[in-house]
Amino acid sequence: MLCKEKHFPVVLVAPSGAGKTTLCKHLLMKTPKIKPSVSVTTRKPRPNEVHGKDYYFISKDTFQEWIEAGKFCEWAEVYDNLYGTPKEKLTGYLNQGSHVLLDLDYQGAKALKREYPNTVSIFILPPSMDELTKRLVKRDKLSTETKKRLNSAKKELAKVKEFDYAIINDDIDKTVEKINAIIIAEECKVGGL
Repeated sequence: MLCKEKHFPVVLVAPSGAGKTTLCKHLLMKTPKIKPSVSVTTRKPRPNEVHGKDYYFISKDTFQEWIEAGKFCEWAEVYDNLYGTPKEKLTGYLNQGSHVLLDLDYQGAKALKREYPNTVSIFILPPSMDELTKRLVKRDKLSTETKKRLNSAKKELAKVKEFDYAIINDDIDKTVEKINAIIIAEECKVGGL
């Protein structure tokens, strides 16, 4: 057998509004060998978000206790809220023979790669800055939060070359196909055999 199947974290990073959350949902529906990583956060749930499915919503005090106990493989502060990936779940899925899909920001992806060097990092690009602006304005009008997210997006886009792959998300189905092709290619890499 030429390909040696390996299991690794697959991390998607994108500026807010690039379609990362929708993309993750489609990937999980269409790719059975990928399991979701459910992050822990201190932010308030958005409408329709479910505790334990979309995120684990906890207090800042509890989050701090988890940091001190070493329960996160990565954590970061984003837009005045804390986000982290529980180490136990991620390692469990990998040990069971699944890839693990993570929806992280730039700093979380870098921290995860330090903890799990075989992490495959994919930067999801919006079709254009104009389209990104339209998506963010549609989400919550041109608020202070939207302006903050647009400024952050410009900084994040400057870091795209630090990732293993970059994909323009202009068609959700094609983007899912490209991510699946990346996973297959990574499984078949000769290095490390």
